[in-house]
Amino acid sequence: MLTLSGPRMRYCDRVSRRSFLQVGGLALGGLTLPQLLRAESAGGAVGRHKSVIMVYLSGGLAHQDTFDLKPEAPAEVRGEFKPIDTSVPGLQVCELLPRMAKVMDRCTLVRSVVGQRDEHSSFQNLTGYTMGETQRDGRPNFGSLAARVLGPTHPVVPPFVDLFPTMQHRPYNSTGAGYLGPAFNQIRADGEDVASMKLRYVEHAKFSDRRRLLEQIDRFRRTVDDADIDAMDESYHRAFDVLTSSRVVEALDLEKEDPKLRDRYGRGSAKHLGDGAPMWNDQLLIARRLVEAGVRVVTVAYGFWDTHGNNFGHMKAHLPTFDAGISSLIEDLHERGLERDCSVIVWGEFGRTPKINKDAGRDHWAPVQAALLAGGGVSGGRVVGATDKTAAYAAERPIDYREILASVYHRLGVDPHEFVRDANDRPVTALPEDFRPVRDLI
Repeated sequence: MLTLSGPRMRYCDRVSRRSFLQVGGLALGGLTLPQLLRAESAGGAVGRHKSVIMVYLSGGLAHQDTFDLKPEAPAEVRGEFKPIDTSVPGLQVCELLPRMAKVMDRCTLVRSVVGQRDEHSSFQNLTGYTMGETQRDGRPNFGSLAARVLGPTHPVVPPFVDLFPTMQHRPYNSTGAGYLGPAFNQIRADGEDVASMKLRYVEHAKFSDRRRLLEQIDRFRRTVDDADIDAMDESYHRAFDVLTSSRVVEALDLEKEDPKLRDRYGRGSAKHLGDGAPMWNDQLLIARRLVEAGVRVVTVAYGFWDTHGNNFGHMKAHLPTFDAGISSLIEDLHERGLERDCSVIVWGEFGRTPKINKDAGRDHWAPVQAALLAGGGVSGGRVVGATDKTAAYAAERPIDYREILASVYHRLGVDPHEFVRDANDRPVTALPEDFRPVRDLI
């Protein structure tokens, strides 16, 4: 996120210069003010477009206590929770997920996700590569690659908006465009900033104040080194692009939403859990609103599931919020006719150990986890793969996590094996050739 310090000055819209310049990246290129004014005044509805909402469960959710219960396993494996029936005959989920049980006929559950490393980071989910590989090679976030290939749906709507908050454990935080270059970075609507984003909207009558702000930015540019400006120039343009578009800021403003719908989602809290993400269900609703506004990819970091101790107490406290938020998102997409074009994927970096430890917790378990997918025009009510009697290993149809990501790309209309040009004009691909979309998921 670009942050420029300096004296605090407030403009007529009560936005400080510093706050204005704390807006993150946007893959639109630098539109001029006249272009932005013409685009915004032209308005017009965004046409139908393929989109993805990825919900990343920081810390790794216990699959055997949510979507892959083993009631016949020994007590030290099966845990405290009972399975309940769902809208799909023969499919059961945890008793703490009654609303999810009702929408499972609209979901595809993959119980046999394999291939991930025991690594507390979002990198594998977001890029298809480990943290070391991503950092070494500059691998881009999947949303950045989609922005590079597909571009925006509207001149002043970013292709990729990131709702990850800034988390204490840094590897949980999302990655950027890497070797694609800063033009394809995401808008970072940091969780702590979402509530204030609506204050940054300026009516058309106040555009003159923005022109004066640009003049001040130009003066600032003359006081710093050209090398610094080269790295930040894209961010200047993108920050201005976003703030001159009411479409995006209005999507972030839940005061415009029906309070009954917000209550149905279960608003959650912006307070972080552990060193991970909050369970802020407002962000799930914002994700749907952003997709409706024309955004192609929205990423949400959701909850903290690193339950080395008190696993069952943590689940009792937080699974009801998860149940309300994720089920409402799926229902909302269907009710608004978005289910054919918008895909939802919910997953973490790994599962949890089959055996409960001495602290009533479950530790890291990379060999297998579960992933939940919905929408994207794919028929629901499916279960792909299965684990063994203790949910320790994939017993049927193991699906590599990169195959899941390949399927997400496919749903967006992106070929993850097609060559694209990076910022240095080198041909690159999103994923290795070996990892193809899964037929049941597309």
